Amino acid sequence: MGNARKVVLRLLIKLESNNSYSNILLDEGLERSDLSLQDKKFASALFYGVLERQFTLDEIIREYSSNPKNKLGIEIKFILRMGLYQLLYMDSVPDSAAVDESVKLAKKNRNPAASGFVNGLLREFIRKGKKLPHGKNPTEKLSIEYSCPLWLTEKWSREYGGEVCKEMLESSLGQSPTTVRVNTVFHSLDDTLDMLAKDGVTFERLGILPDCIRICGVGSIERTEAYKAGRIHVQDISSQLCCAALDPHGNDVVLDVCAAPGGKTFTIAERMKNKGEVHAFDLHANRVRLIRSGAERLGLSCIKAEVNNAKVFSEDMPIADKVLCDAPCSGLGVIRRKPEIKYKNPADFDRLPDIQYDILKTSAEYVKIGGTLVYSTCTLSRAENDEVAERFLRENPGFAPSELGEAFGEDADKSRITITPKKYNSDGFFIAKFIRQR
Repeated sequence: MGNARKVVLRLLIKLESNNSYSNILLDEGLERSDLSLQDKKFASALFYGVLERQFTLDEIIREYSSNPKNKLGIEIKFILRMGLYQLLYMDSVPDSAAVDESVKLAKKNRNPAASGFVNGLLREFIRKGKKLPHGKNPTEKLSIEYSCPLWLTEKWSREYGGEVCKEMLESSLGQSPTTVRVNTVFHSLDDTLDMLAKDGVTFERLGILPDCIRICGVGSIERTEAYKAGRIHVQDISSQLCCAALDPHGNDVVLDVCAAPGGKTFTIAERMKNKGEVHAFDLHANRVRLIRSGAERLGLSCIKAEVNNAKVFSEDMPIADKVLCDAPCSGLGVIRRKPEIKYKNPADFDRLPDIQYDILKTSAEYVKIGGTLVYSTCTLSRAENDEVAERFLRENPGFAPSELGEAFGEDADKSRITITPKKYNSDGFFIAKFIRQR
């Protein structure tokens, strides 16, 4: 698997240099490679594993090296991370292979001493029992154990409490579930499930929502006949619950103001049985094209997708029965899918609550009296979630909290909810629902 390691090293360096999305970069990199299916699986596990455990791996490098990681060349830094990850978390890789393959990668570095440095650090780590650094206090220990930057561990502990913080840290690691919604507008649920079974797909029906299933075993869901026939689309259960809170009906006019790539738009249209009007918007034309192509694949003709700036009121927009404002956010609820998010500078998120509030306030202007407004994010941050919702209610007295509805079970009478990953084995998510009273 030496070649697979070279591919992973190149992609990790590219990710750090280009600030790309990990899932997109990996998919494109593996598609262009000549790796076997087995090597691609290994490469995928190593790539995501190094990203997931980067904080832990860097703490080990710091402890076992007199050369701080920020003074290491980028290539050697990633070779060490890859080697340590294999030693700690990949039982299928013998220690000797993890060290030897790392040394081979380092020998191609311009620095002739690099391979010796890599060899020495990895072997010293093995000799000392592959133990993690302890940390100076319980919070730092959690950060190292679950590979989460200290600022985020402290934030979650402060905002949600120690027990929930630990649950969120635990669920931030490992493979994300694949959940799909079955398009029952044109096809029966049972026929689609039969089609998936014929393709060798194993799945679990989720009782929370009738057309929601979790995929348990499949390579790429996009290659199944059910997907190609427009019978399913991939969407996390938390996002499907967001659409349940909006509760659109057949003759409604609905706006999805930050819609791309379109998953919630499609679920809204399906819940409306492809009737009424669903207007979906995004700031960028290329992302609007994604919505249009997805709607065409699913046969959802009630969707109209256009370019629009959600922060700026448009007189051309229709007054709507239901408006969904799924605002841009820090993404701290989808770390399991995009582990690079947790290594961003927290200062990058400081302006988001004001941006989110501006979009929510503008979205409210499109809601008719008696209509529904839903605000949602895929993050776990009080500043971006509860505080934005509370500010909106303070500054917009024409709106009041509204019950989320029966899909939320024991939480049905709440007007807002923080969905932690453990609750439904889903992405972390926030939903707040309002009704316009005047």
